[in-house]
Amino acid sequence: MDSGMLKFTQNRELSWLKFNERVLEEARDPSVPLLERMKFVSIFTSNLDEFFMIRVGSLYDMSLTDHTAVDSRSGMTPKEQLQAIFAAVAPLCKERDRTYSEIKKLLAPYGVCGLSIKDLEQPEKKYVKKYFKDQILPVLSPQIVDANHPFPHLLNNAIYVTANLKQNNKTMLGIVPVPQFISEILYLPGHDIRYIRMEKVLVEYLDLIFEKYEVSDKNYICVTRNADVSPDDESLEINDDFRFLMQETLHKRRRMAVVRLETAEPLGKDMEKFFCDRFKITPAQIYRTKSPMKLDYIFSILDKLPASMKHSLTEMPFTPQPSRYLTEDGVMKQVKKKDALLSFPYESMDPFLRMIKEAASDPNVLTIKITIYRLAKKARLVEYLCAAAENGKEVTVLIELRARFDEQNNIDWSERLEEAGCRIIYGFEGYKVHSKICLITYRNKNEIQYITQVGTGNYNERTATMYTDVSLLTSDRGIGNDAAVFFKNMSIGNAGGSYEHLIVSPVSLKAKILHLMDEEILKGKNGRIIMKMNSVTDVDFIQKTAEASRAGVKIDLIVRGICCILPGVPGHTENLRVTSIVGRYLEHARIFCFGVGADQKVYIGSADMMTRNTEKRVEVACPVYDGQVKSQLVHMLQVMLADNVKARELQNDGNYRKKEKGAARVCAQEYFMKEAVTARRPEPEKRKGLYSRLRGFFSGRK
Repeated sequence: MDSGMLKFTQNRELSWLKFNERVLEEARDPSVPLLERMKFVSIFTSNLDEFFMIRVGSLYDMSLTDHTAVDSRSGMTPKEQLQAIFAAVAPLCKERDRTYSEIKKLLAPYGVCGLSIKDLEQPEKKYVKKYFKDQILPVLSPQIVDANHPFPHLLNNAIYVTANLKQNNKTMLGIVPVPQFISEILYLPGHDIRYIRMEKVLVEYLDLIFEKYEVSDKNYICVTRNADVSPDDESLEINDDFRFLMQETLHKRRRMAVVRLETAEPLGKDMEKFFCDRFKITPAQIYRTKSPMKLDYIFSILDKLPASMKHSLTEMPFTPQPSRYLTEDGVMKQVKKKDALLSFPYESMDPFLRMIKEAASDPNVLTIKITIYRLAKKARLVEYLCAAAENGKEVTVLIELRARFDEQNNIDWSERLEEAGCRIIYGFEGYKVHSKICLITYRNKNEIQYITQVGTGNYNERTATMYTDVSLLTSDRGIGNDAAVFFKNMSIGNAGGSYEHLIVSPVSLKAKILHLMDEEILKGKNGRIIMKMNSVTDVDFIQKTAEASRAGVKIDLIVRGICCILPGVPGHTENLRVTSIVGRYLEHARIFCFGVGADQKVYIGSADMMTRNTEKRVEVACPVYDGQVKSQLVHMLQVMLADNVKARELQNDGNYRKKEKGAARVCAQEYFMKEAVTARRPEPEKRKGLYSRLRGFFSGRK
């Protein structure tokens, strides 16, 4: 381990917690509409759930199998990291509870009220009790825990109502799962949006559930289990179907070790010891939460809002705009002439989908090849790919079944595509395929030509309206040739390969990025690097960034989440600035810019500068050659660096500070929305001719 590096680096897990703290700051921002603030509380909560399932779960495994391993960025062992995490999470949870309570009070005057039984009017109590008896009680599965009834397996991230039960001087534990097939909340009759959470209903009527017992110490709990299961660790016979292996992996995930216990009420010493012994956890892993353990229902409340209230409680709706490069006419025809860039969610994903639909029926198209990591539950892309296969095109889909928490959805889609005649590939053992690349091969007279799409985000029609991403459509011959080689390598299980234009991990991506940084280092103070990513953890990249800073290169990293390099450390990173933007949309685009002026090199791609992306995944980054597209990407980076509303700057102590507002208020996401609305669109060719003739007529020319 390079001990000198510890001066300007920090632990990735603690850095991630700082990111989630920035999410919570958005929930506390009074300039954000109230229900949007509550959404940020929900996002903070679900983020933290996943953090415990994956990152804490991974450290838990390491603490058992390699407890002497030391994190190269902080010098901490797995156990020390876990202790630091548990200590850092506790105050965040308390702040989350305070924030939730404050927003809940502010929503009440609008008639949006989350209630307890004691808050209800008598008719409402009768309504809830009748609903419980008629609709809930018949489907409950209560259980007692004693010598004859073993402690049940508690599902990951599911809520259970608990109580002490007493009968004939005998005390035992009662457990009732909150059924996952019923609504999380019960809406009360009336015009306002008044509701009560289902776990509170069950707690209220535990006496009816356990009617033969004396009930006390009512509570509800939720366990979080380690979900860091890698199918590569499982034994895989050569003839096994990878889909079957993934189903087995998902089944195993449900029974993994507990890494966190949440409780609604404080636990007595005996109950705390009981749960610690049962789940093999420490008291530091038990968190009392005064806010809901699940907040997904906030999104259903948004759907119930009358139009009159949406204006006050939510952001003004924004519709992704048409492309500034493409008209409604044939997309393929236009891309053959000129590169186009789509910028989500400011612009619509429709042009890409239309291009696939056109290719599906174009008699000159021979093949469509695409890598898929995550898809929406409803996907027009799949419909068009299936249509292409049914029309006799050769359609190859490399679908990554190991996309965490989307495994089942991808299994289902792979079966649908295969049924339609698409050729399905599952990727590599040991490498996740995370690239976002699509290749259309067509015949032009006697020549084979290509249209290539390379993006920074998934082909997910839902998240394309919520995540900021860019997508390049190009007919560049060199890029198309590389894409064809890439898909050939994927088909024959070759994670290596040589490319002239595309940079591909695990082979060339990191090496190429470091080489491009070296070119800037040679320029010294005239060097310039701007890179936008989601996370920075790769040690080689961190060391090269510090080297560039010491050489005088001005470096800006726009990093939404984890950033393990600290800026402004004397003698190491004085020329480095790190900016994080957390706002209405999830920042997701990866844009890499080296140099200035005519020699400037710009790439977009699917990879963050994380070791898992640079060494353990198949990622693709693509050079941008078109001058207009390159200028647009550089412009986007400059606007983000000017943001003084949602941007925060990382300090050399690991904390983030909001920028000074300055004379002009700049919110990058708002800027891009306005820019998308006002952007000049190209005119369809037919209309161009018409407008030209009309102008000629009115100016006296025939």
